[in-house]
Amino acid sequence: MSEGLTPFYRGWRTYNARLVDAIRSLSDEQLKLRASPGQWPIWAIAAHTAGARVYWLCGVFKESGAEITPFIDPLSGIGWEDDESTPRGSEELVGALESSWKIVERCLAQWTPSMLGDEFTRNVGGKTQVHTRESVLMRLITHDAFHSGEISQIIGMHGIPEIDLWRPSRT
Repeated sequence: MSEGLTPFYRGWRTYNARLVDAIRSLSDEQLKLRASPGQWPIWAIAAHTAGARVYWLCGVFKESGAEITPFIDPLSGIGWEDDESTPRGSEELVGALESSWKIVERCLAQWTPSMLGDEFTRNVGGKTQVHTRESVLMRLITHDAFHSGEISQIIGMHGIPEIDLWRPSRT
């Protein structure tokens, strides 16, 4: 099987693993921590991160795999983060992050550089938007990094070691 885009996005796997490890280490009480009262708790941020992958790749791009995630109807517009009365634990969140990552990995392995310009549309508020595979990959990478940083700040505010996405890997 071809490596497709995997060599170009190899570091993203490391970032995902570090996010998963951080979420796995948090207690249910720690997962409920927030930056401020009006902001999402950590568990909702992590759920949103996983759900966005499924939304874009399976919902918008029609890739398979949503059925292996908790987000089997990716275009519903309803995610776990939308129901704060049902907090999610680390096991559920790790499952969501890992299952959504499998979809990312498959897309990176199967998509080729010549496919990056392929256009897909979505309708938002009655308006049609056009997105390319490249633009959505960039969106997802920065989305993952943004929310990993957000979680890192929240846990750091509470004396828990931060998520360092950029520390050198052990070789």
